[in-house]
Amino acid sequence: MVDNFKQKRIFVTGGTGFLGGAVVSELRNRGVKVVMAPSSNEIDLLEADTTQTALLAAKADLVIHLAARVGGIGANMKKPADLYLHNLLLGTNVIEAARIAGVEKTVIVGTICSYPKHTPVPFKETSLWQGYPEETNAPYGIAKLALLVHLQANRAQYGQRGVYLMCTNLYGPGDKFHPAVSHVIPAVIRKCVHAVETGRQYIDVWGSGTATREFLYVDDAAKGIVAAAEHYQGSEPVNLGFEQEISISEVVEIIAELTGFAGEIRWDSSKPDGQPRRSVDSSRARDLFNFQASTDFRKGLSQTIEWYRTHRLEAEARQN
Repeated sequence: MVDNFKQKRIFVTGGTGFLGGAVVSELRNRGVKVVMAPSSNEIDLLEADTTQTALLAAKADLVIHLAARVGGIGANMKKPADLYLHNLLLGTNVIEAARIAGVEKTVIVGTICSYPKHTPVPFKETSLWQGYPEETNAPYGIAKLALLVHLQANRAQYGQRGVYLMCTNLYGPGDKFHPAVSHVIPAVIRKCVHAVETGRQYIDVWGSGTATREFLYVDDAAKGIVAAAEHYQGSEPVNLGFEQEISISEVVEIIAELTGFAGEIRWDSSKPDGQPRRSVDSSRARDLFNFQASTDFRKGLSQTIEWYRTHRLEAEARQN
């Protein structure tokens, strides 16, 4: 456990993003001092010297690294090299800058995409190295997984304290709805809302609908990350999830119902499904820092739909 957690100075990378905004809000709601939560326009974390300068100046006690380059299946297939290199450099530079600055603890948030394509469900952290990730998101997943190795190596050689968390698929208010980068939930919400407003009688959805996913509401993820920052000190990776596996076809049907779309759902099976199944075992998070997600999936979807309807321009404009 981190002593006097509320008195710590915390540096949050990606603090203006989807997950970052929720984490910053959670920290501030708990009375914790966020000394910096820069956007990519303020600090270029792809530059090692710039990252080191920023962390030294901040005099942070803890770093929570959330800055990332992300996207759905389409973005992963279109720019795999960018996703690999950017995420690898972002994390590498932050870990090294935190070490040089003498930061007490560094929290790295990885991804469920790092798990092998065919992993026994629910995914356990011990399965991480038992195969290659699903091809459409492997570059992103491997870049994130390399950061776990970096943390563990630095702990062994330098005594640097760092923890590594893996969130399942996130959703909620503040998500990105631009078609070039959106994941399945915001993509389908956008299509359904637009169809209702324009009288369109069908929507097209990628894949067959048979793949399964586990979705974690962004505010729940933020609570888990902050809990780990305060209470977890170990070197082993930890899953953060909702522990509810659901098919993409069920997700689409629920979104259609909640948005009032009653038309036809056309599945484009020429497009990839991605990993066949995803659901995690979150028992390690419960045992180590008492984390358990609590937001009902339908309630979370309703809140996400409402946010999209009232923040349309902002939601569709964001691409990073």
